Amino acid sequence: MNHSLILVVDDETNITDVCSVYLQREGYQVITAEGGEEALRLWRDHSPQLIVLDLMMPGKNGWQVCEEIRNEQDVPIIMLTARGDEMDRLMGLTMGADDYMTKPFSPRELVLRVKAILRRQQRSQQEGTSVVASAVPGHVLKFPGLELNVLHRSVRVNGKEIELTVKEFELLHLFTGHPEQVFSRNQLLNKVWDVDYYGDTTTVTVHIRRLREKIESNPSQPRFIKTVWGIGYKFEGREPS
Repeated sequence: MNHSLILVVDDETNITDVCSVYLQREGYQVITAEGGEEALRLWRDHSPQLIVLDLMMPGKNGWQVCEEIRNEQDVPIIMLTARGDEMDRLMGLTMGADDYMTKPFSPRELVLRVKAILRRQQRSQQEGTSVVASAVPGHVLKFPGLELNVLHRSVRVNGKEIELTVKEFELLHLFTGHPEQVFSRNQLLNKVWDVDYYGDTTTVTVHIRRLREKIESNPSQPRFIKTVWGIGYKFEGREPS
């Protein structure tokens, strides 16, 4: 039985009701909010493990709620958008959402995405605990100008510590653990988001862009994370020629 607490935020009660029913069937505990202010209050009072957040709400909207939460915590967020507008999706992902769904959506698919995100998060936490417990040597990955500490989940670029979100760190960890290996966007969805389907990979593209902005001196001409046109991305850790 799953006891994770999910916060569902939407000003349409029929959506919060349906989401609650499907999530509770899978054993999740669910609390709901109809607006941004209530969502922030419930988030602070109950510390949910994941938030399903509507983008367009009266008062404080989903972008504002996501930004406020991201300033304090990296809890997974799935954004709901009423339109198929790519700019809405990109802005939501740029603000720090882990995934998005366009209305109308399948509640069964929502449950699958919630499961995938929480499973990935739990696996990451277990791996971190295992590393701490065993104090495995070699937990620091070093490359010219870049250092990744798996034990402390920290990253330094040219000696300066850089703050990454959970997904950004997991992407970089995957890349640095497999230098020169090319990953397609769908492979990255599967390995980092634990989503096993072929479709819209905008989530990956946006996170790669955000990661580059943090670790590359010139994101438009990246030194570390290279685009392999028509395939995906790879990490180059060699000294630049």
